[in-house]
Amino acid sequence: MEATQTNKQQIVLDNLDYTLFSWSKQGGLNPINVARAEGVYLYDQDDKKYIDFSSQLMNVNIGHGNQRVTEAVMRQMREVSYVYPGMATEVRGTLGKLIAQLTPGNLTKTFFTLGGAEAIENAIKIARIYTGRPKVIAQYRSYHGATYAAISASGDPRKHPVDAQAAPNFVHVENPYFYRCPWNSASMEECGEMALQHLERVIQFQNPDSIAALLYEGESGSSGCIKYPPAYWKRLREIADKYGILLIDDEVMSGFGRTGQWFGVDHHDVTPDIMCIAKGLTSGYLPLGGTVVTDTIAKHFDENPLIIGLTYSAHPTACAAALENLKIMKEENMVENAATMGRYVEHKVAELQEKHPSIGDFRNTGLLGCIELVKNRKSKDPLTPWNAKAADSEPTMRMAAKIRALGMFTFVKWNFIFIAPPLCVTEEQIDEGMHIIAKAIEIADEYCY
Repeated sequence: MEATQTNKQQIVLDNLDYTLFSWSKQGGLNPINVARAEGVYLYDQDDKKYIDFSSQLMNVNIGHGNQRVTEAVMRQMREVSYVYPGMATEVRGTLGKLIAQLTPGNLTKTFFTLGGAEAIENAIKIARIYTGRPKVIAQYRSYHGATYAAISASGDPRKHPVDAQAAPNFVHVENPYFYRCPWNSASMEECGEMALQHLERVIQFQNPDSIAALLYEGESGSSGCIKYPPAYWKRLREIADKYGILLIDDEVMSGFGRTGQWFGVDHHDVTPDIMCIAKGLTSGYLPLGGTVVTDTIAKHFDENPLIIGLTYSAHPTACAAALENLKIMKEENMVENAATMGRYVEHKVAELQEKHPSIGDFRNTGLLGCIELVKNRKSKDPLTPWNAKAADSEPTMRMAAKIRALGMFTFVKWNFIFIAPPLCVTEEQIDEGMHIIAKAIEIADEYCY
């Protein structure tokens, strides 16, 4: 039954009056009042259509409203909705086996979590238990989740309000961010080498025997899709092995086809020791994540207790959603489509770069991309500073408002506009989305000098 105008208003009021929203001051919010979603589109209570150009938070990989997942969840719930994590279920074993087949190398066993942050938390625990070492090294420009250890491991400035209570033994290093290389390198390869030398110096300063793991994203996500130079991941593997340090690969955002390969690290032909997964694992239809370990690590716990646990670990209903989601991705060739459509996005952004002086850089892998906007291409003066306060964010707020008004949902942050639509997207839908983004970038052009 269609909601009346009064009911539509009440939906928003109940949300604002009785729930808390993420990453925001709670006053003055005006959330989109979603009624339904299908494919790459969302519809609000007034039936206004929004093209979803960031797969919500880069997780709805198969697109919205696929009823095959609904049916799979219903079938599972008719059999068993929940059992405690110490019991075996058919769906748990089947999903674990499929993940082992999809992940690279000898990553063979998954501990199921509720989402990405918990996958990171448990990866850190496993690394510390397995090595007997306390420290974890991660990048400054990174985001690994909002829970205690995950936000402490992150370099994202959203951690700053709780810095005084940060979890101990997390150390940060510079990214190989060639567009803004800290070492003013002449090439991406040189920037990567300087970053690796920096990492190895930090390892030496911190005492290699105290470091449990290096924690890196398979491909950079919400920090700006910073591209890894060629051979960078291979050198990370070599450095980790040199010092007996584990390599943790955060594939929460870049996993399950998002980059045009099953996992971001697949572009680099490297097998990490631990892989963290979530988001695209179920395309967000139900909460589920996982911490996947190699057979070497798994064997250690044959004789040693694995002291981790969650009430909802390996939740049968969530596992059913994941299993059907992955079947859809395989049967409909969505990983291959992500690679093809990613190349098309790159072509369309190249056309925009010729028209819009505010586009400083575009970094993309498959359908995980980010336009970086500047006031001047030569100086690279950012349109909005990194971690800008509201008073310095006028261009960003204007662009975000324009994008919403024109019927798009996407992630706009600082001087970044993200392009990460569902993996089922078509060329026509990309054209539709790029037209809206071009209108927003016209605002950025106003600030160029």
